[in-house]
Amino acid sequence: MTTMTEQAMTVLTRLASEGGEHGGNHESLSPIGAGIGAFIALIVLLLITMSFNKDR
Repeated sequence: MTTMTEQAMTVLTRLASEGGEHGGNHESLSPIGAGIGAFIALIVLLLITMSFNKDR
């Protein structure tokens, strides 16, 4: 008799192996573009935070 966690692990393993053909990456999503976009967003958030901190 299997426990519930063993059954869940079996189902999740099967789902993970079936979805492996696509790789999880979208064709139009460039890693360099996403990295540059995230960097720019973080710089903008940093500048906004610094503008509220007038005592320095």
